[in-house]
Amino acid sequence: MAKKKAFALRINEDMLKSIEKWAADEFRSTNGQLEWMLHKCLKDANRHPKQKEN
Repeated sequence: MAKKKAFALRINEDMLKSIEKWAADEFRSTNGQLEWMLHKCLKDANRHPKQKEN
């Protein structure tokens, strides 16, 4: 699994509330929801990082 790195994120309060609600509806943490959203956006834009081969 890829190493995870923490960073600060400034986000509009209303947007965060919407993401928190969506996360709760999907039984995910807010962090997990944001990670899922970013993954989906990268994949849809064909910019998802390539998997490293062992």
